[in-house]
Formats: sequence, C-alpha cells, structure tokens
Amino acid sequence: FLFRGAKEKNHLIYKPYSIIAKEPMSSRDLGAASQEFEMSDIFYFCRRGVESIMDDEVTKRFSAEELESWNLLTRSNYNFQHISLRLTVLWGLGVLVRYGFLLPLRVTLAFTGVGLLVVLTSIVGLLPSGRTKNFLSEKVHLMCYRICVRALTAIITYHNSENKPKNGGICVANHTSPIDVIILASDGCYAMVGQIHGGLMGVIQRAMVKACPHIWFERSEVKDRHLVAKRLSDHVEDKTKLPILIFPEGTCINNTSVMMFKKGSFEIGTTVYPVAIKYDPRFAEAFWNSSKYGMVNYLLRMMSSWAVVCSVWYLPPMRREEGEDAVQFANRVKAAIARQGGLVDLLWDGGLKRAKVKDTFKEEQQKLYSKMLVGAQEDRSRS
Repeated sequence: FLFRGAKEKNHLIYKPYSIIAKEPMSSRDLGAASQEFEMSDIFYFCRRGVESIMDDEVTKRFSAEELESWNLLTRSNYNFQHISLRLTVLWGLGVLVRYGFLLPLRVTLAFTGVGLLVVLTSIVGLLPSGRTKNFLSEKVHLMCYRICVRALTAIITYHNSENKPKNGGICVANHTSPIDVIILASDGCYAMVGQIHGGLMGVIQRAMVKACPHIWFERSEVKDRHLVAKRLSDHVEDKTKLPILIFPEGTCINNTSVMMFKKGSFEIGTTVYPVAIKYDPRFAEAFWNSSKYGMVNYLLRMMSSWAVVCSVWYLPPMRREEGEDAVQFANRVKAAIARQGGLVDLLWDGGLKRAKVKDTFKEEQQKLYSKMLVGAQEDRSRS
C-alpha cells in the first residue's frame, strides 16, 4: 500500500532488499529492484546482537541505577577521591554524620520498633477475636511500622489516598526492596503473604500472626499453586479481613522498570488495588541486590545513607474484565503501575535474575527473525 502510494506520487523511497533499507531510489525503479538475499542483510542481526550484549534491557534492571551526579556516598562512586579536595572533605564530614550520629540512632529505633512489634502483637494475640482485638492489632502494627520507617529516615509522599486498598481486596505493587512492606504498612494495615522462616524472622512472623491473620506458607507448600490460590481466595472472601499485600514480580527490580507479573494473584475473582512506588536514588539506593548483599548488610547500608525518599501512588481499583484472562489482567495492571510511576514496562520475567533464559523465549526470537526473512521474500514474490 505504501509502495503503491509512493509510486503514484513519484516520491523517493528506500529500496527494500530482504530485511534492511538501502539507498533511496525512485518508485519507478522499484520493479527492477533485486529480490534476492544479500550478504549485507546480516548486518541487521549483527547490530541487534551487539546491542543486546552491550546494553540489553533486562540484566541492567538487576543492578543499582546509575546516578547522573554523585550523592556523596562511596557506594555510588568509588573514585570520589579523584574529583576534588573540597568534595573529599565534604564526603569525610558526611561519613562522620552518617556513621557517628545517624546510624546509632537509626539502629536503636529499628530494634525498638521490631521489639515492640513482637511483644505487643503477642499480647494482643491473647485477646479473643473481635472488634477490640482488630482495633488494637491495627494500632500496634501502624505504630511499630512507623517507628521502623523513622529508623530509615524515610520521607514518604502518599498520593490519591481515596484509592487505598480496602478489606477483601488484593494490593499489588512493584517490588524494589524489602522495605517496600514497611513503606506501605506505615500508611495502612495489610495481611502479609510469605514463606515461613526460622531465626529472628520466624519469631516476628509467629508473633504477627497471633494478632492478625497473615498468610504464611511452609517451604513445601510454596510451589503448590492450588493450595496457595485456595488460601488467598478464602482470605479475600472474608470482608472483615485486611487486604492482602502481594508483589507479583516475585523479585526485586532496581526501580527503573516493572517486569512480568506472575498471574497467580490475578486468577482470584476479587478487586485489585494497584500501587506504584518510586524511590529517589539521589539520597539512597533502595534496590536490594540479594545476590551481592545479605539482608543485614543491606539494612546497614540503608541506615547509613542520607535518607529514603519515595512517592507512593494509590491507583483506582481494577477488576478483571469480561473475556480477559489472568495474564491479560496482570499486564493491564502492570502497565498502569509503570505509567504512574514513570517506569519502563517490560514483558520479561524477573526470574531471569537467577535463572537462564527459557528455550521458549529463544524460539520466539528465532521465529520473529525467520518471519522477517520469509515474510519479506513472500511480499516481493507477490509484488
């Protein structure tokens, strides 16, 4: 159609060989164009291959975001001493303030918040079920989470609070860090979903579940999709229970994009409340690179940063439309979160952080390239 229009108007177009554009030529000469594959056509695939190796859109989401300017943290610029003497002196003063004053204060607040959470939820858990227990549980959780937020010197801006998740629904958000939980829970109570752990984390989980119906799974139960879906469905059917907080990406992404949402939480027929979280990397790098730092090391890095500055947007509730499957619904919710948070919407699975690319993904790319070759030849043969 385009070629025919250009031919009628005698416009210059590019001579199409199989898959790449050549020099401009008159549309009158189009019929005489060669229709055979040329060796120069391989440059398209070479270019795409080199681009993927040098700067692909997936693996760079699993490392910290690059800053345009230095924020006086060694972790964001290891060559700070080569910039100028003045900046080195400012950096030294910053180290004294962050590690000598802010870090001890923040660690004290963190231990206070976690200790109160364990003790007070255990006490509230002794009360009989009812409005009084629910009221006290909500107040205890909010107070303790807000103390933990103070331990990070978090400056949070909440937008569109009228869209906050309600009981009987599922709250889904993009995932950057473990602190996403306390960022959201300091503004409202949620039922957490996760695997049962041992040690200190296990003590906290057992105390929390006494005061509030959180959903904890044994390690052997996590891979049982039907059991997980049933537990979630039973929870949302009870409108007196808190909304469930889920991070469908299943792993931490560096807050520059949103990757594929797992469809499990979107198969449940209930209202979904999307939430977009965007951190400001100039004050602290909130992304948790779990393959590089352990949890304790990561938290110490966060507490020794300047502050945690972020914005949270509560988006209008969404429901699955007629004729829409779980995958399409998940992609629609993901697109809304990415658009609001100013993030890149990617279709890739965040599981690629630790796993190899599936053969099906490779086959899709191979089919795409073969279709370009075969389709171009077929189009010319028809013309």
